[in-house]
Amino acid sequence: MRHIRKKSALLGVASLFSILVILLSACGGGTTSNGNTPTNLASKQVLREPVIGGDFDSLDPALTAGGLGDPINLIFTGLVAADDQGNIHDQLAASHQVSSDGLTYTFTLRSNLKFSDGTKLDANDVAYSINRTIDPATKSQVSNYLSLIKDYDKFSSGKVKTLIGDSIIVKDPHTISLIISKPASYFLQALNYSTSFVVNKALTTKYGAKWVDHLNEGAGDGPFKVKSYSHTTGLVLVPNPNYYKGKPKLQEIDEIITGDRDSTFKSMKAGQFDLAPVPPALDSANNQLPGYQTSPALASRFIGMNYLVKPLDNIKIRQALELALNRNLIVGSIIGKTVTPSYHIIPDGIPGYNKDLQGPAGITTPAGNQAKAKELFKQGLQEEGYKSVSDLPSISLVYAQDYKAGADTMAAVANEWKQVLGFNVKLVGLQGTDLISQEFATAGKTGPLQMWYGSWGADYLDPQDWTTLFFDKGVSNNAFNYGQNKSANVADQQAVQTELEKADTISDQSARMKMYQDAEQKLVNDVPYITTYQSSYSYLVNPKLKGWKLYPLGSMATDDWANVYFTK
Repeated sequence: MRHIRKKSALLGVASLFSILVILLSACGGGTTSNGNTPTNLASKQVLREPVIGGDFDSLDPALTAGGLGDPINLIFTGLVAADDQGNIHDQLAASHQVSSDGLTYTFTLRSNLKFSDGTKLDANDVAYSINRTIDPATKSQVSNYLSLIKDYDKFSSGKVKTLIGDSIIVKDPHTISLIISKPASYFLQALNYSTSFVVNKALTTKYGAKWVDHLNEGAGDGPFKVKSYSHTTGLVLVPNPNYYKGKPKLQEIDEIITGDRDSTFKSMKAGQFDLAPVPPALDSANNQLPGYQTSPALASRFIGMNYLVKPLDNIKIRQALELALNRNLIVGSIIGKTVTPSYHIIPDGIPGYNKDLQGPAGITTPAGNQAKAKELFKQGLQEEGYKSVSDLPSISLVYAQDYKAGADTMAAVANEWKQVLGFNVKLVGLQGTDLISQEFATAGKTGPLQMWYGSWGADYLDPQDWTTLFFDKGVSNNAFNYGQNKSANVADQQAVQTELEKADTISDQSARMKMYQDAEQKLVNDVPYITTYQSSYSYLVNPKLKGWKLYPLGSMATDDWANVYFTK
């Protein structure tokens, strides 16, 4: 998951990031709350799924920030794929081998692979697709998932014209080798992200940047193909007859663009969908109904802070803002018991989770330390030359307005800062996809974001996905500008970045996890962002829909969709 991002594309925004669930009346199957019966689509194996908050951020696998969830993983697929527990297996590849030095991965493709229009798919298409993502002309903000590929930096910066024949080597139509720059145990996990999914060159070259408007012409290679796509109404998927594996039981998936979570939930009650998320405020009133599902999530929400913005470059002010918050009260009163207030970066359930991690100033509870916050805030103001809090420049805190619980949480956070520290922020609501775009745009710059409420969901079961991928130099997710700023402790931040880069390459997994834990403790002390809570998923599902399940990773594995169907 990803921006749920989502992820998400973010949890509550994408989100990440993600399949959404809807309550029908107790009898299920399309009956409306007023007794009227619309066309019984369930009997025809038609799944109606809402796309909350507007159009997809992108349906281009090289560009989307929510690259592991549907519909991307239904339309496209790649060399490898993950199951619902995060285990990687071969997908378009029949097998793979890794060289003794851990630098060369050679994949043998399955025979008779085809795109959804029936044209053949071979190793040249795989090479083209991966190379296209890294190509600076594509303008991918998520190409860093492929940054392990040798000479990625040279190609992405325009110093070389292609990696095909260099580190992306087509040996024959059925064999491709990928050479990486350093041994990394998480390479196959990162290769599972949508940035390596195979696209049809015939369409991308014919239509250029507008090619996603022509997905129905044979773009994909996943279990479903695009029947139609509208940026205002949504997407219609039908089974892909040329998919190499078993055919899905569903005959159609309608991904319908809708409003925010609360209005979508109301639409669900009228029988307009088969899936929808339960708004947090309504969870306790609905968690006993047939079709209710819940699962802990490998996802978190956080308040990001830009190190290039005054006075957010002062570590004492950053620590004060974190310590001033009593997450137990704020989160508990708004989101409820379904989530876990937390100050961790690596969430519980990811290898390397540190149950003994301490927050800033040695706190061991998400309740913070308001007295210490006041002390640090006063010291930070003095260090920055402010006589009082009223001298501070105006600071904006941006949130996704299509997630009401997130907006309510930020209102409570703003109130807590005002009450404890006298610190005021201006709350600004944006569409979730616009917020994600602004996060990417803030990397290396003083704006557009100063502070924002973001989210992240696991792309793979490795702490690298929560550390190096977020805070290393030059990564697109580092909108915090951690390590690349003029703050007094920037040298310490850069030392953490070096430690993370080293942890990425260690083969001893025990030593590797300890190194990530050490780096995480330093990150938490530096407060690049303030975690508010580790998320959960709560959904209501049409009781007649079978085979659809919630998992901590946030979305079902591609191949499991073959087992989703409606009972008659």
